[in-house]
Amino acid sequence: MAVVGRDSRASGDFLEAAVVAGLASSGVDVLRLGIIPTPAVAYLTGALSADFGVVLSASHNPAADNGIKFFGRAGVKLPDETEDDIEARLPSPGGTTPRTPRCAPDGSAIVSGAPTAAMAPHVPAHGFGRVTDAYSAHETYLDHLLATLPAGPAGQPPLHGLRVVVDCAHGAAYSIGPRALRRAGAEVIAIGAAPDGENINAGVGSTHLGTLAAAVTEHGADAGLAFDGDADRCLAVDGDGQPLDGDQILVVLASQLKRSNQLAGDTVVVTVMSNLGFHDAMRESGISVVETPVGDKHVYAAMRDGGYTLGGEQSGHIIQMGHATTGDGVLTGLHLLAAVNSIGIPVSAAGKMMTRYPQVLINVRGDKDRAMASPELAAAVSSARSMLGEAGRVLLRPSGTEPVIRVMVETRQPELAEQVAGELVAVVRAAMS
Repeated sequence: MAVVGRDSRASGDFLEAAVVAGLASSGVDVLRLGIIPTPAVAYLTGALSADFGVVLSASHNPAADNGIKFFGRAGVKLPDETEDDIEARLPSPGGTTPRTPRCAPDGSAIVSGAPTAAMAPHVPAHGFGRVTDAYSAHETYLDHLLATLPAGPAGQPPLHGLRVVVDCAHGAAYSIGPRALRRAGAEVIAIGAAPDGENINAGVGSTHLGTLAAAVTEHGADAGLAFDGDADRCLAVDGDGQPLDGDQILVVLASQLKRSNQLAGDTVVVTVMSNLGFHDAMRESGISVVETPVGDKHVYAAMRDGGYTLGGEQSGHIIQMGHATTGDGVLTGLHLLAAVNSIGIPVSAAGKMMTRYPQVLINVRGDKDRAMASPELAAAVSSARSMLGEAGRVLLRPSGTEPVIRVMVETRQPELAEQVAGELVAVVRAAMS
């Protein structure tokens, strides 16, 4: 049996129909979930004892893109080698030559435009699978989210007394996000909650926090939460409209879990993109940090191998292993607000639990493979790292979705960060030409 969910893109209707038809024609029973967050599909794959789950989404990408993501049994992402094998079997449009698909940040294949060829259907010897609409499973996921929360102060709901603006990015959480927050006791103002198939991530959501910040100050809210298109990430703003990124959210969650003796190994897992201020805050709190390469798959693998319960990325992919197998934006938002409410501090104070050091990130467009192979660029990076020493960091990373190299420089001195980043960008551009 398979469960299939999607986000709100117009192309999701067509892709869902194709995927469901393909699975059923191969003898697989399908539970069709409709528009639902990616982490809900992961959770329901396990909760409903499905063999695998399928998500049709391109995350925070624009509406014209779409992608396919798979979860194995228990809602766990497939190993890289399994995904590579699946991708290698895909024919090129109009032919049968295997192709290398463009990939979304989470590793799922992005499909742009309509397919030009289709495989001829066949009837399996054991017959067609059954297709069942399982929209009631949304309530199962909602119940799960709320069951993870502690009781609120004086027996009240955990978010009692909070006024919250939630920006659903016109995406997969447009209904579930506001409903979860209201059931947890918050007064909720929902924006970005009217998907029309083409407006997903358009000026709203976690990649456009200005929209949320303006709404929070307009409504006098205590906080704002922003999800991306498939709701596997969450960022926040405080009552003054100031942003909280994934590092700051992790500081709040890690500190709360340590206070309640629920932080396994007193350790949190993050990627190399995490701010130096995050590491300082964790050190001061007696919490160890494990670093991984960029990508929530790497974070999950380190958490699984080390038996850790909390990890995530600066971008807002937060994994709470006791409750989910992947990043879950709605779950993250609920636990962030429950934590500050139980402590009795405003979200602005929570955001100041770490000092965020200057971090300059510049995207350079061009031939990324040529640049990354340049010995001049390697020498420039080595020189910059030697100059900064332990007072800063340099990271060059080719994008997985675009012809772009991301240049990140972080120091405690803003002017120095700008200077070093500018020098490295010049070398990158020269190496691309």
